[in-house]
Amino acid sequence: MSQTELAKAIHVSQQAITKWENGKSEPSSSAIDDIANYFNVSSDYLLERTSEKTPDKDLSKNQKLVAYSIDPNISDEERKDIIEMVKIAMKNRRRV
Repeated sequence: MSQTELAKAIHVSQQAITKWENGKSEPSSSAIDDIANYFNVSSDYLLERTSEKTPDKDLSKNQKLVAYSIDPNISDEERKDIIEMVKIAMKNRRRV
């Protein structure tokens, strides 16, 4: 994929893509989210925080925010445990 194609897909300039690739600037969080959505991967995968391309697709955006905001420096195993706890809490909530 060319820089121009990606730029059009995520609605930024080709020059912005060039600057990101050359380390002269960094994409905004919304641009990272757009890139992740375009390639159907997680933003954590793009930022090399995880090796899983698309973890936790069954969680809502709010559930992911809870799980990922607890501590950004935890291990993948700890993050999975937190996500599992979020899933259990949601199941229990639905039963009430």
